[in-house]
Amino acid sequence: MAPSSRPSRCFAIGDIHGCDVALKVLLEAIDLQPQDTLITLGDYINKGPNAKSVLDTLINLHAQGQLIPLRGNHEIFFRTAGKYGRTRLNGKDLIDRKTLVSYSPTRKPAGLSDIPEAHWSFIQKKCLDWWETERHIFVHATLAPDRPLSEQPDKSLFWDKFTDPQPHMSGKTWICGHTPQKNGKPRNLGYAVCLDTWVYGKGWLTGLDVDSGQVWQANQRGKLQSAHIEDFKEDS
Repeated sequence: MAPSSRPSRCFAIGDIHGCDVALKVLLEAIDLQPQDTLITLGDYINKGPNAKSVLDTLINLHAQGQLIPLRGNHEIFFRTAGKYGRTRLNGKDLIDRKTLVSYSPTRKPAGLSDIPEAHWSFIQKKCLDWWETERHIFVHATLAPDRPLSEQPDKSLFWDKFTDPQPHMSGKTWICGHTPQKNGKPRNLGYAVCLDTWVYGKGWLTGLDVDSGQVWQANQRGKLQSAHIEDFKEDS
C-alpha cells in the first residue's frame, strides 16, 4: 500500500524529558506519515540531556500539522520561569541545569535570553491542556472522573499521580503520562493507560498506536523494542 493511501493513524508518546535520542529512534520506528496525528503528553524539558533538540523536533512536527502537543507540569515550570525571569523559584528549579546546558555552545548553562522565541511561543501558545477524540482522552497527569473535560481542575490535569485512577464519566479511554513507571512498562487498566515509562532514568520512551494497540519503546542508548498494549493489561 502506498504511503499516500494508508489510513490515518493516531499515536501518543509519553513524557520525553529532554531525551532526544530516544525520541528520534521512536519517531523513525513509528514512521509518521502526512495523514497521521501524533499527540505528545507533556514534559518535554528537564531531567534529560537535550531539551533544545526535543523542542526543535516537536516544533517542526507541529509546523507540518502533525503534532498535538499537550502541556505538562514541567511546561508550567517553563512558563513560570519566563514570567518571573528566573530559572529557580522558592528553592526549586523551574528549568534545570541539563536543559539550560542544552541551549549553550559550551558546557555552562545558558540564560533565559538564550532560549529561542520559538520555544517560548511553542510552550506558551501551542501546547494544550488536553485533547479528545471519538474514543480517547489525552491528558498529562490524570482526570477527575466525575467532571467533564471543560471543568477539569489543574490539580488533576497536571499534578495528581496515577495511583488510583477511575474511569471517566465520558466512558472514553484516557491516556496520560506524568507518573513514571520505573519498571519501564506502560500501565494499562483498560479504561486508563499511563505511558510515562521513565526514559530519563533506566526506562524507555513509549509510543502507542491508540487504534491498533501497537507499542514501541526506545531509550537513550538507541535501543528499540516493541509490544502490544494488551501485553500490559492489569487484572481488574
